[in-house]
Amino acid sequence: MPRPTPVRVVSELASRGYNAEREAVTLLARADDLDRAIERATESAPTDTLTLSAEDVETALPALESSNPPADTAEASDTSTDNPSVSGGTTSHGSNEATNSPVETKGSAIGAADGKLDEEGGASERSVNPELRSLDVQGDVTGRSTGTGEYADFVATFRDRYERLSGLLRSRVNHRPTEAVDAMAGGSDAAIVGMIADIRSTANGHWLVELEDTTGTFPCLVLKDREIAGVVDELLLDELVAVEGTLAGDGGILFVDELHFPDVPRTYRPSTADRHVRAALISDVHVGSQEFAADAWSAFADWLHTEDAAAVEYLLVAGDMVEGVGVYPDQDEELDIVDIYEQYEAFAERLKEVPGDMEILLIPGNHDAVRLAEPQPGFDEELRNIMSAHDARFSGNPSTVTIEGVTILMYHGVSLDEVIAELPEEKANYDEPHKAMYQLLKKRHIAPQYGGHTRLAPEERDYLVMEEIPDVFHTGHVHKLGYGKYHNVLAINSGCWQEQTSFQKSVNIDPDVGYAPILDLDTLDLTIQKF
Repeated sequence: MPRPTPVRVVSELASRGYNAEREAVTLLARADDLDRAIERATESAPTDTLTLSAEDVETALPALESSNPPADTAEASDTSTDNPSVSGGTTSHGSNEATNSPVETKGSAIGAADGKLDEEGGASERSVNPELRSLDVQGDVTGRSTGTGEYADFVATFRDRYERLSGLLRSRVNHRPTEAVDAMAGGSDAAIVGMIADIRSTANGHWLVELEDTTGTFPCLVLKDREIAGVVDELLLDELVAVEGTLAGDGGILFVDELHFPDVPRTYRPSTADRHVRAALISDVHVGSQEFAADAWSAFADWLHTEDAAAVEYLLVAGDMVEGVGVYPDQDEELDIVDIYEQYEAFAERLKEVPGDMEILLIPGNHDAVRLAEPQPGFDEELRNIMSAHDARFSGNPSTVTIEGVTILMYHGVSLDEVIAELPEEKANYDEPHKAMYQLLKKRHIAPQYGGHTRLAPEERDYLVMEEIPDVFHTGHVHKLGYGKYHNVLAINSGCWQEQTSFQKSVNIDPDVGYAPILDLDTLDLTIQKF
């Protein structure tokens, strides 16, 4: 009978929870009875072994040969000639459990498990060198949360926000504290850096913006016929701005001539990697939902095993691994898996479908089993253990990830709902989620408005300030694909892997399903793969 291919050997081992060295697979592929050879090799291997070595197989095979049945019996017991792709997670024979279990290809796995079938039925290898990789995470609240909900915590959060963002504005204006401006003579030129405490229109159609700093508050008037009146509708409560203008004749109010956001300088130039390497940026997988797009996910995972995806060495997932429980009204009626831990177990199985040599980073979202208030700490130890496939790494929401010199700000994106609700449609909407992301870049804060749609946790440090400019800003949450550049910062909202739910239908959201933005880290060019 034909010898089994290396791909089939790897599939059989994976269905039993093992990887193997290349030479070990070669030895097993030479066995006349693959099932008995694997059974013997796995039974005789040390109990803590996850990757079979050539020595393990060599030790097992002599004992097997002494007890082999006649050749005609062995041939009659295995009539399968199928040779499936290892990336599909199926085997040509065996139990249903083996058929339904995705192939686990850890970083130490052989090339056959990390490649695709070539024309001869073998496997092409992903050419990766882990020594060239680097992935560092900053700005993660995990393990650093200090908030207790007391008044002092809120004061600390807003004071930290003010100090760091005002530092970005002070170089642009000759500002003075509000108490000093209040003491200046009428008609004087003045500038203030402050947090927006109130915005309201006057009876004559002008705008009164009240700014607050650490010394007090001061009213600033934007006249309706001034050019800057066009940006007032972009302002959100609690964000930081700088204004310049002239005090009224009797003082007490500042007529605004110029308004400045912390913003990203137009001269900003992003960093790039020193070699050709790519990252897949996805979000909102929602395993556990009846609407989870399983076929699209499997097609994506299969593609990652192909030569076309050989340079994709990083996978960044921006939240909502699972559908969760009780997130929106009547959600239980649309759940395929009702237990939250079983949802994460199912997600872990899906994660095993991707190549085992990839670097994977996961941050939580509002459907995940972490606190809802942002910043969100990363997954707890129990959930990390469930999602341990491929030695995935975990971080909080948001987190700044530097990959081979390229800085990527990962944020799930709940505050996008707030920006879209508050700003005019032409400046922020669901069909163009990157425009709402531009607003956050302009404000240099992930969720500036407190007390609205976004739950915010008071901490000693405001982890939502964009003090450093990212090269790439990656979000999800709104289930819409959108991308573009704002002052040379690439903004990407990566869509989702869940078909339209009844809740989304009720709020008129038609999701963009099965898209995988692929980022070239050496050029920051973006390719959108549809599955």
